Amino acid sequence: MAIQIRRIVIDDALPLRRDVLYPEWELHAVRVDHDDDGLHFGLYEDTRLRGVVSLFLQKDSAQFRKLAIHPDVQGKRYGSLLMQYVEDFCRKEHVKTLWCNARDTAAGFYKKRGYEYVGDHFTKDNIVFIKMKVQLDRKTDTGITVIPAIDIIDGKCVRLTQGDYAQKKVYNEHPLEVAKAFESIGVSRLHLVDLDGAKKGAVVNWKVLEAIAGKTNLVIDFGGGIKTEDDLRIVYENGAALATIGSIAVKDPALFASWVKKYGADKIFLGADVKEEKIAVGGWLETTELSVFDFLQENIKQGVNHIFCTDIAKDGLLQGPSVALYEKILQQFPGIDFVASGGVSTMADVHTLAEIGCSGVIVGKAIYEEKISMKELADFIKSKN
Repeated sequence: MAIQIRRIVIDDALPLRRDVLYPEWELHAVRVDHDDDGLHFGLYEDTRLRGVVSLFLQKDSAQFRKLAIHPDVQGKRYGSLLMQYVEDFCRKEHVKTLWCNARDTAAGFYKKRGYEYVGDHFTKDNIVFIKMKVQLDRKTDTGITVIPAIDIIDGKCVRLTQGDYAQKKVYNEHPLEVAKAFESIGVSRLHLVDLDGAKKGAVVNWKVLEAIAGKTNLVIDFGGGIKTEDDLRIVYENGAALATIGSIAVKDPALFASWVKKYGADKIFLGADVKEEKIAVGGWLETTELSVFDFLQENIKQGVNHIFCTDIAKDGLLQGPSVALYEKILQQFPGIDFVASGGVSTMADVHTLAEIGCSGVIVGKAIYEEKISMKELADFIKSKN
């Protein structure tokens, strides 16, 4: 579904504000002082209004009021997406402080976003509130890096659904053009996957890697078909900063450990493909009995630190990432450089993954299907710099 946030008029905002926050009230009663002077924003899911919030600018500070998300989509992180939009808007307007009178029941949501309590609780209309604020001119960067994915078949940029080669869609005949487009908006990392190599069991599309590495400054991790040390040498010699390893780490852990020792953990990007918390290999056709937590623990002991995890039930479906799984991994291994992969469908998903502590997120289909626009991506990268 396409998510869009745009300015709306107060009369468009009032029904959802009333239905969510004050369902027993008459529509006219949910107006607040200066509503006609405020800026009102609506989050749309396709054509349906799913969230509203009102903003009141006050020189170098601003107040937002009446954030309301439709009950049918609560839990989908739309509140986070709408607040990120408001915060970014305020930064562009040189607003230093953003504040609200938060319902006590919503204070935890704002705390996660960096808001702090100001003063004591108070009661109005039988609802308990507390003032909360955030300093927008203070660096609040979570450090998450968006890593676009380019998957290669026959030298072309493609995407599969659920790892199925029969469900292939070609997006561009020239992967270098795609990589340059990413670099032009500020992207610094690239996840390059040789799907022909993965199928063959040996690196195939190394010339694509060579071209992108030679004609961009992107930091590239390259995977697909790395089964031998010769494959590893080809990958490094043609410009990859990291080699993406998955199946070998499962099937031949001793060989993988020798690679980590020889080339260094900083040159390895360990991929854990997971189904119901068990490791999957062989293009996801084979699920093992190996727990993802045991798998990660053994490899972290070997010094591996750069790790990404794909829930194969989510990949390519644009239905949202496996937040609960990633939270469990990060709770158990808090020190790792952890990148989420699979299912990302909106920038709200990116912000959610940042909130739980992911250092990066691999995004593929959402970009190519324009669920996340290049402008959104550029704005996000710009806001971090």
